[in-house]
Amino acid sequence: MKVLHTQGPFRFVENGILENGMPDYRLQEQDYYNRKWFDVYLFDNQMQCLLAMEDQEYPKWLTGKPCYIKDSVSRLN
Repeated sequence: MKVLHTQGPFRFVENGILENGMPDYRLQEQDYYNRKWFDVYLFDNQMQCLLAMEDQEYPKWLTGKPCYIKDSVSRLN
């Protein structure tokens, strides 16, 4: 298993080659209590994995955590 990038509680790994000959990219999250890593999302392709590495909110969205929260609210009148 090759670690590509670590970002907060998430890390992106390449876990060998799939049956179709393409790399197996995965999103892993670290358990708060025992600090072990476990798979939370299996990427469809390399482009999706690269997007998740660039956009810090996307891994949260993939795992069902609060994300893309707007900081301010404006009133339209």
